Order: sequence, then structure tokens, then C-alpha cells
Amino acid sequence: MRRWSGGDETALREITPLVYQTLRDLAESYLRRERPGHTLQPTALVHEAYVRLVDQSQDFQCRRQFYGVAAHLMRMILVDHARAHAALKRGSDAVRIPLDQVEISSGDAGVDVLALHEALGRLANLDQRKAQAIELRYFAGLGVEETAEALGISVATVRRELRFAENWLYRELTT
Repeated sequence: MRRWSGGDETALREITPLVYQTLRDLAESYLRRERPGHTLQPTALVHEAYVRLVDQSQDFQCRRQFYGVAAHLMRMILVDHARAHAALKRGSDAVRIPLDQVEISSGDAGVDVLALHEALGRLANLDQRKAQAIELRYFAGLGVEETAEALGISVATVRRELRFAENWLYRELTT
């Protein structure tokens, strides 16, 4: 990671096979929480995140930081995708479809990615560390101990921060 961050292109080729499966697992985890019939596939999500990661001019100090950034980028890609989908639902690029070709959905909408993104933004304005804890724990898939290490705080503090943030997000998303 350090060699790649330092500009070594061969390091990028060496690291790709090592991180690909973890990124794919992360993408699958994200997409399991999405609405049924989501058009974005895990491979496409990984590839888009990978392109954005390669374009980053960030100096990755460790694997956890890299995966944290990757998780954040995947979340942002899903938010962009959800915004585009919402624009289409409002009539942008509308196409007439005969009624006999319309498929009725089950009604299970999954997680509202846009609402969650906006709520996380409000939480970050209120308390950046709590928002980072949520992102690392639930989006990057880090354990409580790993989240504590990444944030440089104790495990007890992470648990407190997560408990507060989870309750705060629940209230934001259910009212």
C-alpha cells in the first residue's frame, strides 16, 4: 500500500489481486441491503470504486484505511446510483411500456440509500467521529476493535459512539 501510495505502478498491479476479493465481498454486502432488483452488480461496484481509488492522491498508511476509503467510495457510488434512479422515477428519460409488460414488485424497498446518506451527513455535522464509527463498522465491515484502532480510541468509546449514532440514525430515519 505504501509503495502504491508513493507512486509505484508495479505495486498497484501486485496489490490488485490481493484486495479484489475483499472489495467484492464488501460490494456484495452493500448490495444485499439494497432494494430487490437493483441494477448495479457487485463487480460493477468494485470496478467503479477501484477506478476512483486509483485516482485518489491519498497516502494510504494501512490496509484498514484503504478499506475504509473503499467503503466510503462504494457508498457514494450507491448514493449517485440511487439519485440517478430517483431522477428516472420522476420522469427523466421516460419510456412508454405496454401495460402487459409491467412487472409488479413485492413492495420490499430495502434501505433508502439517499435518506441514509443524508442522515449520515447530518450526523457528521453534529459529530464527525460518530459518523466515521458508523461508516467503518457497518460500511467498511470492521469489527469494534478494528474500528477503535482506526479511530485511535478505546473499544468502550467506540461502543458508546456506535450506540448513540445508531439510535440517532434510527430516529432520523423513522420520523
